[in-house]
Amino acid sequence: MRHALLVVLIVALTGGASLGAGKADANAPAPSDANWPGFVDLFNGKDLAGWKPTAKDAEWSVKDGCLVGTQTTGKGSDLFSDAEYDNFELRVLYRGVWPANSGFWFRWNGKAGYQFDVLEYRSPVACTGSLYCHGKMFLSRNLDKSLEDRAGWNVARVWANGDRIVMGLNGYKVCDLTDKTFAKGKFGIQVHPGGGFKGMKIIVKRFAIRPLTADDKPPIDLKAPPPAADGKPAKK
Repeated sequence: MRHALLVVLIVALTGGASLGAGKADANAPAPSDANWPGFVDLFNGKDLAGWKPTAKDAEWSVKDGCLVGTQTTGKGSDLFSDAEYDNFELRVLYRGVWPANSGFWFRWNGKAGYQFDVLEYRSPVACTGSLYCHGKMFLSRNLDKSLEDRAGWNVARVWANGDRIVMGLNGYKVCDLTDKTFAKGKFGIQVHPGGGFKGMKIIVKRFAIRPLTADDKPPIDLKAPPPAADGKPAKK
């Protein structure tokens, strides 16, 4: 009886909301800004100043201080920064509405670049936190989709200095390798085309960078890669 009353009380207090994890709600309030000293925001929280979409096939907007990208037609597009960058540490505070296929481009040269993937790829298995490279497929793969909170906010990190690339997802190191394919380029956010991704959303609260010098060392605050992180290149 006590248990039943407790359940009724909880339901009443939560307005009947589910007690388990669910799909991300695009209208959910964003968390307070993270404490990222030394970082400069490339998204101003007000409009798309400093950014341009590649096409009108996806909708890019700013709502409640967040940059929102979505597609409802099966067609997608990318949103790229006006400026180019070479060596930096990038941090992105984001959430997704699934099923989704998105990611954060860096060192984009106008035709190709690297991407911190936000996706769940089946063959080969690759989850959010995998590193994609044009012409080489996945340079590294995260195989553990539980590292991403699909019902909440996440922090993606990219440390790129020279040919060294280190990536993190919610405090875990998911990539650490060297590659010389791209040295400089623009940042970007992707809304991937495909009928299976209709209604997807990528919601960005902060997109901030910190310039690096040749003497800067990789971040040491990332936790050791989980057993499911695979740093080996995937076969095409």
